[in-house]
Amino acid sequence: MKTLKVLAVLLSYPDINVYKNIDELAEALKQESLLSKKTLKELLSFIEDYKNKDFLELQERFVSTFDRSRAHCLNLFEHIHGESRDRGPAMVDLAQMYARKNLFVGKKELPDYLPVFLEYLSLCDDKEAIESLGDTIDIIALIGGQLKKNESPYHVIFSALEALSNAKVNKFKVAEAIQNSPKEPETLEELDELWQEQEAFGGESSECGTCETSATLTH
Repeated sequence: MKTLKVLAVLLSYPDINVYKNIDELAEALKQESLLSKKTLKELLSFIEDYKNKDFLELQERFVSTFDRSRAHCLNLFEHIHGESRDRGPAMVDLAQMYARKNLFVGKKELPDYLPVFLEYLSLCDDKEAIESLGDTIDIIALIGGQLKKNESPYHVIFSALEALSNAKVNKFKVAEAIQNSPKEPETLEELDELWQEQEAFGGESSECGTCETSATLTH
């Protein structure tokens, strides 16, 4: 599924080769035609804005959006396990699952990093990809909701992922998590304190059949 691969690239730290060839991503979305006209239009606008921004500005926007805010963190298990010991075994399970598709995570990345997870799904058949994406839908909706609340243009990517999954979001749980989330840190000290807080969907541990992890990604 090329669309998932494109969304993975758009959610990754800006790369100069991607920046120079960004129109190819737009073309891939149009050719596969999996998204509604409204969602496609939003993504194409995001890509156009991406293309017209200064490259260093894009990198700084990515860092300020995803690296300085726990609410926007792209590591899926961060929103479930936080820093608990359950996270390690879940990471191992994910890495093994990726390896079966010959996808190997680099030393600088964690298996639960959303762009990596989306790249894995792009290697699966469509049915499996959509079902596995649905397993993460509440976390995706949570991150997307936080991004929209903070007026980040990246929220349109999460809206596209929700649409692709065909899964029903637990809107009450997501809205509650967004409402109870702490304010964004303004200093490095506040950021350190925020990362010590409890995970958004804490205290929920069960089996996830599709992702073969020690905790479900959504329920």
